[in-house]
Amino acid sequence: MTAFEKIAIVLAAVAGMELFAWSAHRYIMHGWGWGWHRDHHEPHDHALERNDLYAVAFGSFVSAMFVVAYLNPQAGWSEPLWWTALGITVYGLIYAFIHDGLVHQRFFRWVPKRGYAKRLVQAHKLHHATIGKEGGVSFGFILAPDPQRLKAELKRQKAAGIAKLRPAEVD
Repeated sequence: MTAFEKIAIVLAAVAGMELFAWSAHRYIMHGWGWGWHRDHHEPHDHALERNDLYAVAFGSFVSAMFVVAYLNPQAGWSEPLWWTALGITVYGLIYAFIHDGLVHQRFFRWVPKRGYAKRLVQAHKLHHATIGKEGGVSFGFILAPDPQRLKAELKRQKAAGIAKLRPAEVD
């Protein structure tokens, strides 16, 4: 494979993971997998959350991809699989830095005052404005929609009875 092909696969995997993460967050974590995700939306003083099991599950899957690629070096799909696994790992690192580090401040304390980092934090805080798994906005992790649009959508969901909002989160 050429360097261009490898980079393209890694970048495609990162982009694909944002789509996968949005879907998994919206339909699994806020659906039938809410049992693992619930504590992430509730106040607590624990270093770990049951929600962290998702990282273990997804990390196990990508680890298996690396192992399968390594054990089958002659297969035509082996090298693309390895670079795809690397792209998923890069996404995981971006996720950990943005979501756990920047937004939830599990690794460092910094509150951005402007720019895209501020928008990321605002979008995710608006995601946490709902009580329970119903309704909600901004299920992705890297792409952050405009906070004003998100606030308007939350107000619409509240008026329609779709979502229950935490007090003073959207005003």
